[in-house]
Amino acid sequence: MADPFDPQEMIDRFGERAASVRRRQIPPVEGDARREFIRQAELDFRDFAMIADATAELEDGILVLRVDLRGSD
Repeated sequence: MADPFDPQEMIDRFGERAASVRRRQIPPVEGDARREFIRQAELDFRDFAMIADATAELEDGILVLRVDLRGSD
């Protein structure tokens, strides 16, 4: 039997993914391929970090993620 779903564990995994993207080395590519790799890494980091900052709740079997995009002002 599978373990029950824990939303916080999922959020923690996204935090690990964001950290992994930060540590990722740029492969030995040049030109357009290099720019595309860097662009994709930036998008991956942003997306993973956003989920890692979310709060999660299960409401009637629906996963609800709340992400505050208002900034720190």
